[in-house]
Amino acid sequence: MTYSSAYRRLHPQLSDTQQVEKRADERTKNQISMIEAALYVTGKPLDVGVLGSILNMRSEDKIRKLAAALKQKYAQDSGALEVLELSDGRYVMQLKPEYSKSVKRLATRQLLTPGPLKTLSYIALRQPVAQSHVVKVRGNLAYGHVKQLRDMGLISEEKLGRSKVLTTTPSFCDYFNLSQDPRLMKKQIQKIMEDVKSVQSGGAPPAQPQEAHTNNPPQEETNVSVTTLPETNATIN
Repeated sequence: MTYSSAYRRLHPQLSDTQQVEKRADERTKNQISMIEAALYVTGKPLDVGVLGSILNMRSEDKIRKLAAALKQKYAQDSGALEVLELSDGRYVMQLKPEYSKSVKRLATRQLLTPGPLKTLSYIALRQPVAQSHVVKVRGNLAYGHVKQLRDMGLISEEKLGRSKVLTTTPSFCDYFNLSQDPRLMKKQIQKIMEDVKSVQSGGAPPAQPQEAHTNNPPQEETNVSVTTLPETNATIN
């Protein structure tokens, strides 16, 4: 018996149909891995158009099926990451909420403390809103909050007379996994705030925010109830 015949006996050849199916399966796995890589490296929600450009694919239905397969793969995994489809149809990879608190201090990117987060919550719900009004509600510390939020790309400002008008940016929507449609975004924010208030009313009162010390004692924030948006694991690029 020759070597080639012995090899064929030990390693039977796949039929043409089996070979086609195997190549198709490998291609699908590679496409799912490409979506996984794109979500991982960006660290923010991506829409079907962006994923299609990575895959060199135009069919929205096929792209969503691949993304759904990736989402299911992570749902079945007991690891710390998850893939979610947002209400506006975008997909995001993030840390599961139960792990966030334990490892948040290790994050290399800038995260928001309670004070700026409350100011951002107020701006997001009231936008477009004058900076002078935000300061009136949140106190003089809001000037520093606004600067930090602007530097992070979460809000933008436009001159209006002697004041500035503040609005959130697309990066804000990505940071909190919110829709970029203004109407839907505000509804989502209101729903989040209602859920947070419901949790807070049934438990202990939230801790007071700790601000950084300055040379001159800042004016205390006025006593206005402002619910805070829960921070997600999305990062700002």
